[in-house]
Amino acid sequence: MLKVVLRLLADAVLVATALFVSAGTLAWPRAWVLLTVLLLVRTIGAFAVHRTNPELLRERAGLPLHAEQPWADRVLLLGVLATGFLGTPAVAALDAFHWHLLPQPARPVAGLGLVLFALGWSLKSLALYANAFAVATVRVQRERAHAVADSGVYRVVRHPFYAADPLIFVGLALWLGSYTAALTAVAPVALMVVRLRLEERVLQRELPGYAAYAARVRHRLVPGVW
Repeated sequence: MLKVVLRLLADAVLVATALFVSAGTLAWPRAWVLLTVLLLVRTIGAFAVHRTNPELLRERAGLPLHAEQPWADRVLLLGVLATGFLGTPAVAALDAFHWHLLPQPARPVAGLGLVLFALGWSLKSLALYANAFAVATVRVQRERAHAVADSGVYRVVRHPFYAADPLIFVGLALWLGSYTAALTAVAPVALMVVRLRLEERVLQRELPGYAAYAARVRHRLVPGVW
């Protein structure tokens, strides 16, 4: 569990660096609140997931690379991390302190953003809790007897872990006071959708039972929409 906690702290430090370097100041209360919520929600989720899927958490605490991972997935994953989990905070900070391209969200909208941010990370924890095979790389884990996950949030959509990303990116941008950053979140979301389609092709081709699961759970990200 120590390795997992260290990974959570390292991720928070990276986000903090993107925020405060881009802002040019540490005197940003909303950024500190965001980081506190990030660590709190992710830590609570990690301890909950560790009770059921400790091996999954240990693997996710390492680098998101694997020998069996398609090269396209490596590019897409790094793209999502760079443009979303680091790029969106950086754009929000630059806009809030330097650019001022659009009016700032009203307080209720900003507060809603923080709620969406927390919900997004909570949804990721629920996905990890329900799916012991939700590793960071696209591959079929034959060494672990990979099987289809169809319980919990996986009964609602096929990719709940990915469905959390728009909530996180847009919520973060709104809370930090930048409609511009919320709009630029379309880039990491688009990359995430391309990655999702790649993963679906791999699972349909190589994971027994996935085609039947996809027929039962028809929507990928948004219930009743897609």
